[in-house]
Amino acid sequence: MDAIVEPSGLSRSQALYVTYAPGARTAWHTHPIRQVLHVTSGIGWIQLEGEPAQRIRSGDVVVIEANENHWHGADAAHTMVHLAMQESDETGKNVVWGRHVTDEEYAAAG
Repeated sequence: MDAIVEPSGLSRSQALYVTYAPGARTAWHTHPIRQVLHVTSGIGWIQLEGEPAQRIRSGDVVVIEANENHWHGADAAHTMVHLAMQESDETGKNVVWGRHVTDEEYAAAG
């Protein structure tokens, strides 16, 4: 992860370039305020809890609403880079991490 914008002063905004190796993915997680992902290169996956995984590619923009449990990461055969943009809540928290995505859950995406 490479920070582009960090919260400072009155701003609660954060932007990160995140690079995933083939097969790498986040754990399940939520954000207290929505998150926007802009895929800048590669091919990956995003899955919202209770929904099928969706393939994401360079140029795609994905909006994840507040408190929506989800994961995202690279396709098994490709790297993926996205710009992740989110805000911290009034306590300074911008993500709540959950359990790891299992190999079975990840395999079901593809």
